[in-house]
Order: sequence, then structure tokens, then C-alpha cells
Amino acid sequence: MNPAALLTFLENLAQHNERDWFQDHKATYDHLRADFEQDVAYWLRELTAAEPALAGLEPRKCIFRIYRDVRFSKVKVPYKTHFSAYFAVGGKQSEGPGRYIQIGPNGQTIVAGGIYEPTKEQLAAIRQEIDYAPDGLHTLLATPAARQFFPRGLAGDQLKKMPPGYDAAHPEAGWLRHKQFLLLHSIPDAEVRHLSPEALRAHILAALQALGPFCEWLTATNDR
Repeated sequence: MNPAALLTFLENLAQHNERDWFQDHKATYDHLRADFEQDVAYWLRELTAAEPALAGLEPRKCIFRIYRDVRFSKVKVPYKTHFSAYFAVGGKQSEGPGRYIQIGPNGQTIVAGGIYEPTKEQLAAIRQEIDYAPDGLHTLLATPAARQFFPRGLAGDQLKKMPPGYDAAHPEAGWLRHKQFLLLHSIPDAEVRHLSPEALRAHILAALQALGPFCEWLTATNDR
């Protein structure tokens, strides 16, 4: 994948987000998409080596389409302005913990992991674990890899008030208010453009691997 070329294409797409322009530049898109799929295949192989449950998952089952679903959106532009993929048991439609990569201009390049839309049962299990045994989460967020890639700690939307059944004075109140349980690593546009394809691929892999303990912790909370 040529990072600079991909950002340039996506910047131009943002300025001309219409079908005619996209069709005129479809060959460029197809080439960039094929390169991205190769990188996704590489990340998937490396992640599977440490997480055998991902075995059998194909790169195309991880990659999201560039076409937007505009049926229920006020924004009617037809194309996304980023490339993205999700690594989880069951593929990109999985409801379980997973790891996400997104590459795009204007600060859109991120590596993230966790649960974006937890079910009611998942949410209850995670909050119970934080209530009863928060040391596990404290420990994994204190590792060198977590501090390198996720220094801000837990990310995601939060409730304004404590969820029912939890005291506002709880020592882990900040975590208990979360509706999403995510770790997030952003890569600035300048870094994406100036890193070599090999260096960017390695950087993204390291961030994806750093998410492993967090995804394992989330999985364990729902297996108890």
C-alpha cells in the first residue's frame, strides 16, 4: 500500500464525492483497494499467529465497502473517504471484541479495538467486572505497549450519569459510565504520508497487537 497515494486519492474523492468522478477514477481505486487487501491479509496472518480463533477468516470478510448506505442518512454522498477493516472472530459483522483499522485524510487514520456497540448483556458483564475486579483492566492499561499506543486510556461514549445500581462515588465511576469500551490510537496525516509502506504497515501491526490483551479481557468478561 502506498500511503501517500491513498490519502491523495481519498482527498480528491472527498472533493468530488459523486458517482461520475468515482467511475472515471475506478482503476485507481481498484489498484489502491488491492494493495490495501494485501496489507489486511498480512495483518490478519500476524494476528492469527497469536489468536488461532481467527484462522479461516479471509481478508475480504474483514474489509468494509467504500460505498455508503445513504438510506437513513442526512448526508447523501455515496462514498466513504477512508479505507477500513475489522479483525474479529466471525468477521466484520461480529458482535464480539475486535480490532479496527481505518486509513483516511484529515485525521481519519486510526487503530482501535474493543466493543463499539455492546449488547445489553455485554454491557452488564463488563460493568460487573469493573465493579468487582478492576485490577485486570488497570494492569493491562499500564503495560508499556498500552502506554505507547493508548496513553489516554479507555475511550468511547459515556453516560452523563452513573448507570442504575452504581454509586456516583464508586472509585471506577469514569469507566462504569462508558457505553462503548474502546482503545484508540491516531496516526497524523503527516506521519501516514511520510512513512514508507513497510514502516506504516509495521506500525499498524504493532498497534493491533497491543490491543490483544484488552480484547482478551473483554472476551473473558463475557465468558464468566
